Amino acid sequence: MEKKKLIVMGAGPGGYAAAFHASDLGLDVTLIDPFENPGGVCLYHGCIPTKTLLNLASVIGLADKAGEWGVNFSKVNLDLEKIRSFKESVVKQLTGGVGQLARSRKINYLRGRGKITGKNKLEYADHEGNTREMEFETMIIATGGYSSELPGIPFDDDQIMNAKTALELRDIPKRLLVVGAGYIGLEMAVIYKAFGSEITIVEFTSDILQGADQDLKDVFKKERQDLIAKTMFDTRVVSLTRKEKKLIIDLETTGGEKKQAEFDKILVATGTKPNSSGIGLEEAGIETNEKGYINVDIFRRTNIDNIYAIGDITGHPMLAHKATAEGRVAAEHIAGQKTAFEPKAIPAVIFTEPEIAWTGLTETEAKKLGKVVKVAKFPWSASGKAVSIGLKSGFTKLIIDPDTERILGGGIVGKDAGTLIAEITLAIEMASVVRDLELTIHPHPTMSETIMEAAELYHGQATHIYKKIKTSG
Repeated sequence: MEKKKLIVMGAGPGGYAAAFHASDLGLDVTLIDPFENPGGVCLYHGCIPTKTLLNLASVIGLADKAGEWGVNFSKVNLDLEKIRSFKESVVKQLTGGVGQLARSRKINYLRGRGKITGKNKLEYADHEGNTREMEFETMIIATGGYSSELPGIPFDDDQIMNAKTALELRDIPKRLLVVGAGYIGLEMAVIYKAFGSEITIVEFTSDILQGADQDLKDVFKKERQDLIAKTMFDTRVVSLTRKEKKLIIDLETTGGEKKQAEFDKILVATGTKPNSSGIGLEEAGIETNEKGYINVDIFRRTNIDNIYAIGDITGHPMLAHKATAEGRVAAEHIAGQKTAFEPKAIPAVIFTEPEIAWTGLTETEAKKLGKVVKVAKFPWSASGKAVSIGLKSGFTKLIIDPDTERILGGGIVGKDAGTLIAEITLAIEMASVVRDLELTIHPHPTMSETIMEAAELYHGQATHIYKKIKTSG
């Protein structure tokens, strides 16, 4: 029996996960992407290299903090060439590994770009510019997104950087302006601050991390006054001019106040747009919304029944793990399996120092929806593990339905928050009630205990927190 032919256009975490799963399910898979190996933006110049550098920034921060505990190190000396080499070795190892997995599955990996020319046709151009027409039975579009530019200020890979070029670490500018206080802007600010740049952040809104709960943000803002003190909120970049090797930036507040400042470089982190132009959406009749994101159903199928779309090109949240999950669902549906993309929670993590993570329903969303919730919050100052490693200001919180006591959401701020949030996400998916987390024995001493003790607090007392109970009379 001839295998069903699938083309996956885009080999990021969503695309290659879809291709691999489809191959495992018996489909004949062709995977198309411009990079030498699968991995996409995430592995080549996104998630992976960013976290590699953030780990080095954390090491520098820990070495500095160790002086408070009696362990002193000499001044940090950066070897940028060696750092770049290490970062690139991580990328090469992981992308090479993913490439080997594709070959082991006998996936036809084509390096180049595709453009849909009809319901079942694709024009493929290889990385050398040669073109040919291909046919497919089904397709998954996973072309991702690209960094937004400031109006009139294009990236030039020199003084005006985006997330990709910033990761090249060509040098460490003395004065760096970061435009945008979302997760990319904050992560990049943490990296360059640790490596020695004087950081100024400009944010058009009135706070960092739009959509995140305020208490999570407040801990970060308190811990990172070295960044927040020089952040200009309600401010936008109007224009820039070059003066010798400096950038003169004209700024304007939402109230109309004009400012001017001088920097060596500018890093633009104002968001991501979908890679939806030039890939043949109009030719295929694929519907998009007003922002260019592809509309999909619960199977990640577009309005064209044999074409699916996953990942950043389908809209927010733009997260690699969401794309991976969508890719698996799309592959299963194409293979004829019963499936749907209906997660109850998609965790979000900001890999700054301290880390910030949340999942499921947030307090901010609950308030907007008019939904009554109860919050159980355990401070890390009461955690033996946290205090023993110098963490005092973080916390773990659970967001709970007071009628059913089901876990609806959660938030964590502090070291390894991104790892800890997975347990709360599982609790939401499993429809756990707060007592389930309370009665689950957690190892001691670990940070995971803070989830258990937050659950204990919901019913009054936690082992390491005492609340005086009011009595009448």
